[in-house]
Amino acid sequence: MPAFDLTEFFKLSSVLNYNLSAASLNRYNVLTYILAGKRLAPRDPVDREKKSLMMEALGYLFSAYSHKRRRLGPMAVLHPLRAAALMTRAKEVPELGSLLTVLFHDILEDVKSVDFEGQEWRDMEQRLFEMLEHMQPDEESRLIQRLKCLTRIKSESYYRYIGRMLECAAAFPDVVEVKLADRLDNTLDMRIDLEDPLTGIDCFQNIFQVLFLNNYPGYVPQAEHQPPSAMNGARRLNQLYKNAVLLSLIRQLTFTPETPARRTLFNAVAEASLKEAQRTFMHLLGYHFKDQQALRRLILDAMDYCFSGRSDLVTKPDGQRMLDGLFSTYFAPADNRVLNQQLDGLYQNKPLMIQTCIAFIVIFQGFLNDPRYFIRGISAAGIEAS
Repeated sequence: MPAFDLTEFFKLSSVLNYNLSAASLNRYNVLTYILAGKRLAPRDPVDREKKSLMMEALGYLFSAYSHKRRRLGPMAVLHPLRAAALMTRAKEVPELGSLLTVLFHDILEDVKSVDFEGQEWRDMEQRLFEMLEHMQPDEESRLIQRLKCLTRIKSESYYRYIGRMLECAAAFPDVVEVKLADRLDNTLDMRIDLEDPLTGIDCFQNIFQVLFLNNYPGYVPQAEHQPPSAMNGARRLNQLYKNAVLLSLIRQLTFTPETPARRTLFNAVAEASLKEAQRTFMHLLGYHFKDQQALRRLILDAMDYCFSGRSDLVTKPDGQRMLDGLFSTYFAPADNRVLNQQLDGLYQNKPLMIQTCIAFIVIFQGFLNDPRYFIRGISAAGIEAS
């Protein structure tokens, strides 16, 4: 399965959801699907022992996330399960410690005693302690240290969090793979659709027709506009910004040797982000922006801006080019209230939304084209505009 394919991701979600919804929950089916037929050890007894530990971990997760939902509504436990499945598919040989880390990567942030009745919480704790007792002391210690690396401290900015996580990678290189699998799942999990909205649509062919054909009638979607969801186009673009930050900091701050799995997941996040920028762009063309002459001017202006290299760095707003100050104005506010206000403003500005989609298409293609590419002005300290 291509790790960035949205249709395959929908299938992955549906299979896991089907098993989770069964009257008698079958942890073995879930584990088998996550592992995709791969072994955890060459020798059968060791392989069975490690899979048994994974089954215990799944049992705890099902209880821990039983009351929680994702932003769009599905069961929250799907996120760690899918992230583990995506990471497994990127690795030739899955490793137990890495799989437990990706399954538990949000536990310290998501699972709080106040969300459960007293006895329910005590039962969950007992289940977790029993699982940890079945691990070797050094394995347990390494798992806990990895989880601390991956848990964002309340007062920590996203930039500092990623920087600290990458510092941890010197001792635990697989935390980078875990974070990439986490962001890949978050990127693919932004739509509730029957199929990929890009199926049968060539975004670049539509751009070509806007630029070169004076009789192009414009893109006409086959389906009606869906009702508003909890995640609109501006909030999807904000998730792409977080991906651009992560990939830029990995390129700058990761000094451990690159593994094939890390490269696969890095490229998958870039590819998934590239596709999501195209989906949002085509949605805007199909439902919100029908003036082909104005669209042509917007595309040409964005092309000139990106080709000049301005999309490859954090810029200050200058009042002349719409894309100047994009990151610092709309995506960087640390206060969630201010961030939401800025994203609401971005959503209302459809011309800027169109140019932002183009900028992200260029940015994520840049990550795929050049192994040294990153956005200048992004560091673990935050962003600095030029």
